[in-house]
Amino acid sequence: MVTVVELLSLLLVSVLWGCTNPFLKRGTAGIENVTKTSRVSQLLAEVKFLLLNLKYFIPFLLNQSGSLVYYYTLSTTELSLAVPVANSLTFLCTLLTGKLLGEEFGGKQAVAGMFLTMVGITLCVISSIEDTGKQNMTQSVH
Repeated sequence: MVTVVELLSLLLVSVLWGCTNPFLKRGTAGIENVTKTSRVSQLLAEVKFLLLNLKYFIPFLLNQSGSLVYYYTLSTTELSLAVPVANSLTFLCTLLTGKLLGEEFGGKQAVAGMFLTMVGITLCVISSIEDTGKQNMTQSVH
């Protein structure tokens, strides 16, 4: 059974994942200038660059907190609902946040894709609610 709390949790996951993606992208600016002689020292220098860079690290922590909420939500929500809803809404949040930050949007095709995504999410939620209602009626008859 899908509840309001589960749907709000999935929305929170999508916002935390989607809204942080453009900030993570911006936070990595300059990492290409980090150069070391060996692969190991290059890796360590890049990790140090990212961990000490607050423009990257704060969105990273928010993004990972979204993962914690997601894993908790998966324990109570049907996978057939949780995965498509969280992933598709994340995509929408990423597009909208990127647009607010001045990134290229994608024009009419992006708007059409967002509309179709919302239609698909709505169908998933309605299907989940209807399946739950049928299960409840079947259980009460027996």
